Amino acid sequence: MTQPDPQARADQPLLDDNDIHAALDRLAEGIATTFGGADDLCLIGVRRRGDVLAGRLRDRLQHLLDTDVPAGSLDITLYRDDFDSMSRDPIISETDIPFHLDGRTVILVDDVLFTGRTVRAALDEILDLGRPARVALAVLIDRGGRELPIAADLIGQRLETAADDDVRVLLAETDGSDAVILRRASD
Repeated sequence: MTQPDPQARADQPLLDDNDIHAALDRLAEGIATTFGGADDLCLIGVRRRGDVLAGRLRDRLQHLLDTDVPAGSLDITLYRDDFDSMSRDPIISETDIPFHLDGRTVILVDDVLFTGRTVRAALDEILDLGRPARVALAVLIDRGGRELPIAADLIGQRLETAADDDVRVLLAETDGSDAVILRRASD
């Protein structure tokens, strides 16, 4: 696995498609090992990229566990604590969870974990939709910098970043290619 270069220049990929593929394999293996015995396992990805990652993890888990693992997507826009300060016309996507949540083991999937506020919003929405037995968090990138007491159960890659740096996850389904880009605030 390629180690991220903390001194990388702006818009230079820290992780390429092979690194992302390997990180997703590690996440899927971790989910299978920790939660594979649960017959009520499901994945819920936070829109815009967490849902794509959840789909990719679903495919890997179906192979690893030899069973169907349902996946859904969550739009947290209306649950954000900064909703009032967003633009006048926020883009609100659809939450699509085509299965019940009560009593299930939910793996919440997101691309980047930073302050924890997105995860808090996602948990609020999940609990409005049902009462899972357990919710675990799987993230592709954990960049530190928590503002809330939230931690990922499964992490694809840890990155050290400054609070005002920008970490972008690009995925072929939404962006045409796979990469993780770091733009340092000082660049």
